[in-house]
Amino acid sequence: MSEENPETNEVVTAPRRPRSMEDDESGHSVDAKAMEDDESGHSVDVKAMDTSVEVKSETETEDYEEYEDEDKPTRGEVMGWCFYELSSYFTHTVLITVVFPLIISQTFSKPPPEPARGWYKNVRVLDCTKKETTLFEALTYARINVGDLSFSPLEWTSISWFSGLILAGPLLAYIAIHLDHRQNSQLITAIATAIGAIFCLPAGIIKTPWIIPPYIAAIVASNTVGSAFHNRHLGLMVRGFVGATIRKLLFPNRQAISSWLSLYATAGGCLGAAAIASFTYYMLRNPEGFISLWVVSIFSGILWFVGIVHILTAVRSNGIGSSFTTCRISSRYFISIFNYPHAAGSLVGVFLSSFSTMILALPLLHPVQKVIQSDAVKMQIFGFLLSTLTSGMGFYYRKENWHNNHVLVLAAAQSIASGVLHAHSRILLMDCAPAGKEGVFAAWFAWVRMLGAFVGFAMGSSGVGNVNRSFGAAFVAAVIGIVALIFSNISSYGGAVAAGHVRKRRETESPVHESNDVAKVEGKEDLEGTQDRSMEV
Repeated sequence: MSEENPETNEVVTAPRRPRSMEDDESGHSVDAKAMEDDESGHSVDVKAMDTSVEVKSETETEDYEEYEDEDKPTRGEVMGWCFYELSSYFTHTVLITVVFPLIISQTFSKPPPEPARGWYKNVRVLDCTKKETTLFEALTYARINVGDLSFSPLEWTSISWFSGLILAGPLLAYIAIHLDHRQNSQLITAIATAIGAIFCLPAGIIKTPWIIPPYIAAIVASNTVGSAFHNRHLGLMVRGFVGATIRKLLFPNRQAISSWLSLYATAGGCLGAAAIASFTYYMLRNPEGFISLWVVSIFSGILWFVGIVHILTAVRSNGIGSSFTTCRISSRYFISIFNYPHAAGSLVGVFLSSFSTMILALPLLHPVQKVIQSDAVKMQIFGFLLSTLTSGMGFYYRKENWHNNHVLVLAAAQSIASGVLHAHSRILLMDCAPAGKEGVFAAWFAWVRMLGAFVGFAMGSSGVGNVNRSFGAAFVAAVIGIVALIFSNISSYGGAVAAGHVRKRRETESPVHESNDVAKVEGKEDLEGTQDRSMEV
């Protein structure tokens, strides 16, 4: 039986049976039963051929259609996913970096001593108000004594942040297996998020800096767990939109969908961060600074707690059962990301991009990306280039007196760069995550992102008043990011192929399309000759 291939307009024969060892040795397969029928002039056993076709059809689709029955994400699911970023992104961009250092600075009974330049001059000997100078000195003056060491509120926040990272490491190693292969991942993530939100509430009950480190550590650990669940869900939704395994021709569709989701979620996170930052600035006008900042912390905890709604309603299984045991979680499964070079390399970009924190609006970048046909790696390079521009200009004009419009322009450019880096570093890592391992890859993304943000904050807060080091470090980090992405041969497509999301053409073609010259020549002879004969190739 012969048929025509609609892609090549070539006449081919019926699908062949799976090749045996004897077939491999001879270089081609000929059914013995078919040969006997051909010699005697009889027709081929139709029932045997039907069975062969049916078996091959099952084995052919076994590898690539395992997840085709996944449901497409609904509008409510997508909006809920974006809302969670709105209600949680501000925790490490505003709450930890701005609100808690201000709270620590207000826990002392006495104001900081008057600087030598006076209350009405800043470090550049420019005019400013006494309240502005007092606030700056309260944040930077080291008066938290631990033995022979003294720390400022900014440095005390860095120490607390680092303790949260230490706590989050083993916690993520344990939770990663539950994200990928257990049914209780939603419950664990909801509990972790609730704990972090609750620790925002009592920040002002006891007016002492010694109670703040446990609060910050719990918030950091909770945020990393929630971020891992959130970013894992991005991989599951993209798979639901385009399928687990697609052809190379359809890979731009996957990139467009993941970019659209990540950019709009990042824009939502910007909105939440801007709201908390504006609320903080407004409350600082109140004479009761400590109580006012406590109100900001309470409002932040409530907003974060509302995000649990998305966690409890985000019911989307990865479709893979679990055969892993608990003893393999920390030793093997959690480090499986390093079996995928593209994914491991992308963590470098995640770390470097996390030096920046605050982000503004980004949705307009999505149509631009579609027009220029750029993938996640190229968009990250664009973000790093924009960051080198802003940090380079800042370093070059570091001795000049900047006006408000100069600060706003550079801040907007750096904010766009930070948003691009955050959104597309997440896309790149999820492209490199195999189906069923989105959780462990997302856990690495959450921890490395938080680590990069911590290092950037610690470096900036330890050099207060010295913009040379801050701008120089940002410039060097951006250059290293560009070099790493270009010369490390990391790509979204390569990572997706290695992860099994994209199959090459020779993998998509069935044996019907692989019949080559034998099918082309002898299939045409069958059409021209007797039609009761068939060759199995």
